[in-house]
Amino acid sequence: MVEVNGIIKEEHYKTILSNGRHEVIGDEPKTNGGSDLGFSPSDLLCAALATCTCVTLRMYADKKGWSLSDVKANISFTRNNEKNVSYITREIELKGNLSPEQRERLLTIANQCFIHKTLTNPIEIETKLR
Repeated sequence: MVEVNGIIKEEHYKTILSNGRHEVIGDEPKTNGGSDLGFSPSDLLCAALATCTCVTLRMYADKKGWSLSDVKANISFTRNNEKNVSYITREIELKGNLSPEQRERLLTIANQCFIHKTLTNPIEIETKLR
């Protein structure tokens, strides 16, 4: 189980996020009334997919002994509120001495990352008050 706690006080809209070991700041851009002190909620969603993608590909290439020097994942997120649809685009750049077959395999493996699987399958969210 993963647990992250968020707390917001009176500073618009600075939110301290903690997993018990690390803290990061979430905020809204100035255009939304925030102070732009940290990642927006949409940024954090993209960051989760980028991190999971990079880590998954690094782990796989290391396990196979492949010559992968860098993985770069560019994630973009847009939302069409009218249609109630979200769009995520992921572009992956692989650097290293990789064959075309290895590159194709890594592309397939990218879709096996935990966050990709989470975002592409049904999600149930239970909300309770304490």
